[in-house]
Amino acid sequence: MPPSPRMPTKRTKILATLGPASASPSTIEGLIRAGVDCFRLNFSHGTAAEHLERAAMVRTVAERLGRHTGLLADLQGPKIRIAGFAAGAVELEVGESFALDPKLGEMAGNSTEVGIGYPELGGDCRRGDRLLLDDGRIELEVEAITDGRVATRVRVGGRLSGNKGINLAGGGLSAAALTAKDRADIQTAVALGADFIAVSFPKDAADMEEARRLVERAGFRGRLVAKIERAECLSSDATLDALICASDLVMVARGDLGVEIGDAALVGVQKRIILRARQLNRLVITATQMMESMVASPTPTRAEVSDVANAVLDGTDAVMLSAETAVGQYPLKCIEAMTRIVIGAEREKITQTSQHRRGRQFERIDETIAMAAMYAANHMGNTRAIVSFTESGTTPVLMSRIRSGIPIYSLSRHREALRGLSLARGIYPYLLDFDAELGLQQTIEKSLALLKERGALVPGERILCTVGDSLGQSGQTNTLKVLTA
Repeated sequence: MPPSPRMPTKRTKILATLGPASASPSTIEGLIRAGVDCFRLNFSHGTAAEHLERAAMVRTVAERLGRHTGLLADLQGPKIRIAGFAAGAVELEVGESFALDPKLGEMAGNSTEVGIGYPELGGDCRRGDRLLLDDGRIELEVEAITDGRVATRVRVGGRLSGNKGINLAGGGLSAAALTAKDRADIQTAVALGADFIAVSFPKDAADMEEARRLVERAGFRGRLVAKIERAECLSSDATLDALICASDLVMVARGDLGVEIGDAALVGVQKRIILRARQLNRLVITATQMMESMVASPTPTRAEVSDVANAVLDGTDAVMLSAETAVGQYPLKCIEAMTRIVIGAEREKITQTSQHRRGRQFERIDETIAMAAMYAANHMGNTRAIVSFTESGTTPVLMSRIRSGIPIYSLSRHREALRGLSLARGIYPYLLDFDAELGLQQTIEKSLALLKERGALVPGERILCTVGDSLGQSGQTNTLKVLTA
């Protein structure tokens, strides 16, 4: 099917991290115009005041551009780190002894020992376990544990500086998913109007259920993201499925996850998580080092191009950039390159055809309508677009789980619902000028006129429309219409 001359060019969404390199109104505008759909505020860095200021910039610029750009607040979580060294970084040699001791001072480390801010480490380890420091660059084998002090032997050495992270190969650290800092940061996320809150290092569905209780108690009404970065999340298919279902989105956080499960397993796990998230009606983000070389280079490597493209071909809803846009030298070029790669990958037929849900029964009316719309859209050769009237965004999300090259225009009277779709693949949000005095048919006609005026629809094209008889009530989508724009 040839595309409509005004069909949107990119279906996969781009999530970019704000930081010193990008936290100005002019840069934010450039990034949005180049393809950013949602901005990430990394609560591992910066102050509450800085995050509030940056969020306000995004809202102001997006409003001026007429975009429904989302904000994702990423909680730091229980990142377990070593303390500092008295004389600066040390060099660890293979075969040497090195100890991690919670009783050492904050800056008392040397070439034989260092402090650690996680006194429970000794209880989580066993003789023979492997501890991975600095994103796996240094490997220590546990030899003995005495009164909380973990004695190790260096198996892979290198330069080690203070405040580096620690992972236990294979997982098993017992740290709670939400720290005191996270609980305070949740208040900041609510204050700045975050559309998404990401929970770092959850182990299972119970962690996400606790997180949901906390954020809802704080007044958060957006979507909750589970960052999959612990090996425990993958302990069984049932554990992974339950974690996905307890979340609104999941993130394949490949940094810590790759350290815990090993790089050889990472690619297969990424594909499995993306597939299960889509099958379970959840959104999925692929993250970490997607275009890392562009922190200091104006062009990506061929390996990075392949990495981004393969995530798109797998069906990810969004691809994420971290240091590339937060502290990198070329944030705008990075977004331009990622947009170009995404569009190139989306030209492949595999991204537009689906075998999803064949032979399965549906339990909900809105899901039945959503699946019927996608089947019709993919089999009526001259269908150019789907228009979905929604209160919460549920129906368009269900439709977006099916691969298709056809845009889904989501119309809602709630800005929060529209921003909540900023990470959903193939969905394009529009604000609905809702008038309770108008009937259903008049509201549809007025909305189609708006989309034609904006260039989203071309007069005379066939479109599909999903709507509820009780327009303005959540969960009432029950009708699929075939219309002419």
